[in-house]
Amino acid sequence: MFTSRPIGFVRSPYEDAGQVPKGLGAKHEVDGVLDVLPEFEAGLTDIEGFSHLVVLWEFDRSTGFELLGTPPSDNRAHGVFATRSLRRPNPIGLTIVELLRREGCALHVRGIDMLDGTPILDIKPLMSGISVEKLRRGWLAEAEARKK
Repeated sequence: MFTSRPIGFVRSPYEDAGQVPKGLGAKHEVDGVLDVLPEFEAGLTDIEGFSHLVVLWEFDRSTGFELLGTPPSDNRAHGVFATRSLRRPNPIGLTIVELLRREGCALHVRGIDMLDGTPILDIKPLMSGISVEKLRRGWLAEAEARKK
């Protein structure tokens, strides 16, 4: 069994999940900081060359899970693995942020959607080779079309 350990923690203006924008048209444009623990600083070498980072983090304040749920962006139930629900069998979140700058162990980023103090599990540079034309947005595109 895999046991996670944080490599750092998020500094965010969000203290409560209700403050994080959700639903259709939600924009994640808030700045925050990924504070990497000093013992992992060498792992940040050369990260400044990337514009965007993939952050894996823990829903540390979530309990239990639901396999079906109705997201704020639709009025229909969907499987947990087809949503970004925080109530997951393994409480792991994923966020893509824009890297603004690095100051030692602190990565200043834009696009935060995590709560203040959230444990960071991993950080990876975004290296997607998928063109926008090939991306499909599944039920989310259908929900957006119904709202129009």
